[in-house]
Amino acid sequence: MKRVTGIGGIFFKAKDAPALRDWYKRHLGIDVQVWGGAAFTWADAEGKPVAGTTAWSINSADNDYFAPSSAPFMVNYRVADVHALVKVLRDEGCNVLEKIDESEFGKFGWVIDPEGNKVELWEPPPGQ
Repeated sequence: MKRVTGIGGIFFKAKDAPALRDWYKRHLGIDVQVWGGAAFTWADAEGKPVAGTTAWSINSADNDYFAPSSAPFMVNYRVADVHALVKVLRDEGCNVLEKIDESEFGKFGWVIDPEGNKVELWEPPPGQ
């Protein structure tokens, strides 16, 4: 069974999220959008777009989306089948959070790594 197939997103917290977003936009040229982040479109070796994006976002320090982790970051990994992977991880004794969210954005599950970091598992919707 395939497990992680790529990185779907990188999310981190900042004491002053708007200022940090502005810094990344100004100095590194990241096209930060109103929602607080950017989506990097994947491309092949010739630079032609291929299916897939990697999200990047800065959240305010008081955001609790990363809970129960106290880490100031979270990595979202693309997976082929979130339901199957969550079952395997549970069977292997991993600390898997109970819920799986399903929406038009795909299916999301979470596991806590041995260091206490929340890891997001994302099965993209068909065609992405």
